Amino acid sequence: MQFVHVAAGVLRRADGKVLVARRDHNAHQGGLWEFPGGKLETDESVPDALSRELKEELGIQVLEARPLISVAHVYTDRKVLLDTWLVSRWQGQAQGREGQPLSWLDPRELDDLPMPPADIPIVKAIRLPDVYLITPPAVTHADRFLEELETALMDGVSLLQFRVFGLPEDLLENLARAARDLCEKHGARMLLNGPLERVRKVAAHGWHLDRRQLGNLVTARDYPELLMGASCHDAQELAMAGEKGLDFALLSPVLPTASHPDAELLGWERFSDLVSGLPLPVYALGGMNRAMLEQSWQAGAQGIAGIRGLWPGVIPE
Repeated sequence: MQFVHVAAGVLRRADGKVLVARRDHNAHQGGLWEFPGGKLETDESVPDALSRELKEELGIQVLEARPLISVAHVYTDRKVLLDTWLVSRWQGQAQGREGQPLSWLDPRELDDLPMPPADIPIVKAIRLPDVYLITPPAVTHADRFLEELETALMDGVSLLQFRVFGLPEDLLENLARAARDLCEKHGARMLLNGPLERVRKVAAHGWHLDRRQLGNLVTARDYPELLMGASCHDAQELAMAGEKGLDFALLSPVLPTASHPDAELLGWERFSDLVSGLPLPVYALGGMNRAMLEQSWQAGAQGIAGIRGLWPGVIPE
């Protein structure tokens, strides 16, 4: 049974709301809500199929779109590859030209909507930003650390991994709470890299797992109140993160870094091969900076993650 290749579009308005359409009750996964799109024709590219399908289904002309996530899913009666693009500009007013009901919803409202299983990873991707900032691991001046963090938050960072080592537990917890408070002040979310007990103590918004914690985790569904990510380095760890229901993963190292100059690199081509079809968004980590966002999207990434290339302060070698 071959995969049915589908081009799907997430239309996102300036207010952040996205468009969903309800499938015909007689269709596969009938009656459920989905992101509009359709099957690729023979020798048709994904951008061409997306433009054609959205014109036929919604009566709009796509003006600007970029890759968001590709999801492979096996149903009992078919296999689909959802090649999903984020559509940020279009011409015309979206209408259900085939009689399908449409709805513009905030991404937070999608949990209450019955959707096909293949669309669930797309919802996760929509809710995540393009940049995942990781704190420097060594902190010698807490006040300076917090000032630099606030600079990053004021510059638009909305997702943070608090990853600090080497401090006494009481100082570490106090610093983590202060960082969480700054994130809440600026509407951002903070995941803590460390034991679950510390995540609970500092009331972090999420938990970032290392490979050992990922291996020991039964399922992320046991922690519905936490945003959960994991650091991955190969196909096995990525598959584990997807199977256990995490919200996202990091994959590294993509490019050379000052902290790990001798590490075996993935490169963009290998990164793209590893993340294609995965049921969760993946950030590229290793040698990243904001100038690489477009390249990361083209490789299938949610965006970029990093320390040195994203932190606003000076990080010692």
